[in-house]
Amino acid sequence: MAAPKSCVLWSYCGRGWSRAMRGGQLLGLRSSWSGAPLNARLLSQEKRATETHFGFETVPEEEKGGKVYQVFESVAKKYDVMNDMMSLGIHRVWKDLLLWKMRPLPGTQLLDVAGGTGLAWVLGDAEELPFDDDKFDIYTIAFGIRNVTHIDQALQEAHRVLKPGGRFLCLEFSQVNNPLISRLYDLYSFQVIPVLGEVIAGDWKSYQYLVESIRRFPSQEEFKEMIEDARFHKVTYESLTSGIVAIHSGFKL
Repeated sequence: MAAPKSCVLWSYCGRGWSRAMRGGQLLGLRSSWSGAPLNARLLSQEKRATETHFGFETVPEEEKGGKVYQVFESVAKKYDVMNDMMSLGIHRVWKDLLLWKMRPLPGTQLLDVAGGTGLAWVLGDAEELPFDDDKFDIYTIAFGIRNVTHIDQALQEAHRVLKPGGRFLCLEFSQVNNPLISRLYDLYSFQVIPVLGEVIAGDWKSYQYLVESIRRFPSQEEFKEMIEDARFHKVTYESLTSGIVAIHSGFKL
């Protein structure tokens, strides 16, 4: 049975469409034993091809979308409060910097994926966008792309729906580049954030998934290469707050 599509919420922003994503994450494959009989190897390869990561847990692809959906359903009511508490409000500065890089003008066709911003929402799939080719001037996604099942397919779809000359912008958690800050960040992430989730939102597991999913996401350079593989040009990134997050940018030429 084919894996169900990632559930995503889009909104129309006056200037464009937007959607809030509830999909899977980075595909993870295990290596097989080359000395196994052919049939066993084929079964092993089939099994690997249908598995992915949900935080540090390996799950069937067809279950990933539902699990991520449940996470966001669980945390929705306290989502903004928890973001402020976990980041001490810094997430608002990160988003302001993304908007500053975007610099939308009147009439800009903007697709904000995983944002939930705008006036009207449309349900869709990050890996199969319900929009025509060459439609948007800017595609943005903030803290959403690490939750899709196949990041490469989501990037290819971003490229498809952008007009020639259109810009891709992604704000996402990344890799801390200072060893001391990295150790402190890990301590805070694994020992404090789930506790905050339990106290404020009554949900330890969802925030445990959050910190695990961040550790599963590619580094700044690795993600840059993935964006280039999706045929974007002039790909750059800027690390913020010692690399806790990064903004990646690329253009469709």
